[in-house]
Amino acid sequence: MSRSRLIAIIVVLAALVFGVAAWRAASRPAPLAAAAPPRAPADTLRYPPGAEQLSFLDIEPAAEFPAPALDALPGKLAFDEDRTVRVASPVQGRVSELVAKPGTAVKAGDVLAWLDSPDFAQARADARKAQADHALKRKALERARALTDLGVLARKDLESAEDDLAQAGAELERADAVLKNLDPSGASPRYALRAPIAGIVVDRAINPGMQVRPDASAPLFVITDPTRLWVSFELAEQDLGKVRVGQAVRVEVDGFADRSFEGRVTTIGAALDPATRRIAVRVELLDGDARLKPELFARVSPLADGGSRQVAVPNSALVSVGLHHYAFVEEAPGVLKRRALELGVVGEQRAFVRSGLAAGERVVTRGALLLDAELGQAE
Repeated sequence: MSRSRLIAIIVVLAALVFGVAAWRAASRPAPLAAAAPPRAPADTLRYPPGAEQLSFLDIEPAAEFPAPALDALPGKLAFDEDRTVRVASPVQGRVSELVAKPGTAVKAGDVLAWLDSPDFAQARADARKAQADHALKRKALERARALTDLGVLARKDLESAEDDLAQAGAELERADAVLKNLDPSGASPRYALRAPIAGIVVDRAINPGMQVRPDASAPLFVITDPTRLWVSFELAEQDLGKVRVGQAVRVEVDGFADRSFEGRVTTIGAALDPATRRIAVRVELLDGDARLKPELFARVSPLADGGSRQVAVPNSALVSVGLHHYAFVEEAPGVLKRRALELGVVGEQRAFVRSGLAAGERVVTRGALLLDAELGQAE
């Protein structure tokens, strides 16, 4: 056998021996790892009692709220015009004294301001003149009757005296009506501008010495009940079937994020705005707060009929990944599981849950993003 052939056989045998050894090594079972605790599921975090991470979390039970019929719509608060009056002066004159100031509570008939008014003086003079003329014509009629009974005065003269008294009576009634309309008491030579309703003076547009006219465009005082307000908003034409008169609504204002207000739809416009394709809707607040002010912006959520309720969580409890939404639910003390939720209406403060969460389950409302980041590192 040649030397080169012997070397080749030796190389082949060596390679065969090495391959068998490698196969046996690969097939041998790996030794068991050192005693390690079993890992939690990929969507669950476990913390021991008193863990520092728990101090960064707020965990609250999920609550039910009246279910909304559609997404919240932008609206604006306004005075309840059924309980608001804008006071103008029916006479021309000069303001001699101001009594009411903005914020003053008044009763119906209270004096708001005193005016020196020639028109009012003329009305008082007309009333006194009419009273004097009526008294004179009454005496003339009495004399005419007496003379007629004696046969001294003709019948036509008696009828003329009766007609004069009737005309004087009509003039007296007119003059008294004008005076009582201006001032029922008629006791003061100055004109008293009075409050027609009880409420709060929320605006005043006159000052002492100012000349006022009955044809002024702006009111002198605005009196209203500040706890009764309206909310106006616009509804898209495709949502007309979801709102009706008498329907309950929920109203939220940025300045009062800790609470919402109940209202009721009172008016739906008769026609769409051709430019915006929307219709005006008015809501009356049922539980007004004196801290609410007209012209504040609000969010109006018409509620579903039948009083149905739905679980809702604060938006801070949500973790969104693409089109999916999650929340961390406390299944046991220190055990927090990330759970997928199906959401319905998502409002400014809270989101309504269609499925995935039941009322009363404890949800992480602060710190959900921190938990999600830690869960990602664990994975």
